[in-house]
Amino acid sequence: MKTEKVALVVACIAIVIGIGSTQGPVKDMLAQLKPQDDLAVWKDISKPENNDLRTRIETAAAKLNAPPVNAVVDRVWKAIPGYNGLEIDVESTYRNALLAPKEPIKFVYRQIEPQISLNQLGAEPIYRGNPAKPMVSLMINVAWGNEYIVPMLDVLDEENVKVTFFLDGSWLSKNPELAKEMLKRGHEMENHAYTHPNMSTLSRARATVEIEKTQKLLKESLGVTNKWFAPPSGDFDQETVEIASSLGLKTVLWTVDTVDWRNPSPESVVAKITSKAEPGTLVLMHPTASSSKALRAMIRGIKAKGLQLGTVTQTLSAERLIPSNVE
Repeated sequence: MKTEKVALVVACIAIVIGIGSTQGPVKDMLAQLKPQDDLAVWKDISKPENNDLRTRIETAAAKLNAPPVNAVVDRVWKAIPGYNGLEIDVESTYRNALLAPKEPIKFVYRQIEPQISLNQLGAEPIYRGNPAKPMVSLMINVAWGNEYIVPMLDVLDEENVKVTFFLDGSWLSKNPELAKEMLKRGHEMENHAYTHPNMSTLSRARATVEIEKTQKLLKESLGVTNKWFAPPSGDFDQETVEIASSLGLKTVLWTVDTVDWRNPSPESVVAKITSKAEPGTLVLMHPTASSSKALRAMIRGIKAKGLQLGTVTQTLSAERLIPSNVE
């Protein structure tokens, strides 16, 4: 029995090597095969019917492969994050598919980082994510509206969506338990200054205190390492951005505003946001009656456009989203 098995292996290798001498892809496959791989793989490589499998994988690769996109400073939108490139490893995917012929193809991906990242752009404000990334983020600035927070958290749980809360430091100091509930439910907690001032009117020293005090409070009360700073009322100047940068924070604004503090109808909020949401959109909200009632329909409307929802960190990262329907 052992002799027959050895003979079969030798015969299969001889056949494959003979084919591989004229077919480049087969040579590549032989180079990747490992001793522990099933004997059937050695035999299956040379089967004509497996040409269709390789063709399917190569077709998917041609459709999905994309070059990386560098981060840039846009004249209107200021700092725009980069976006990773994508490559399907055809040979690894093909080998894995031969090892598991009855399972759906599991594609092996490589993400390629851009040459220029967001961190290399310097102290610039950010208003949106990369327009090639099909993700939207809900930014909820919190300085009041406690009665709407838990109902909004419940909707976010039910819709399986994570958002970024930008907390006013004085609010956080008075509501640590509510903030801990937000964090417990998996949301991102970030910096909205301490007393909700107009940042552009402050001295450098006072502006630094406003940001730094909330940054320290986030760490002490929630254990959160702060990454982003959202200026209250969207008021800032270049000095504000530079101060935040000196503290290790990037200044983030918004692409679309619900203007929910004016108490618009929930229907109008849903219509506005779902019509304007596009890849990279950052949506500004507050815990208000309007946004609380509009939240579920807003989320579903955004998803209906084929967009995912994520935190500010996820939306502004260069990580490429992999489509689920590859073929």
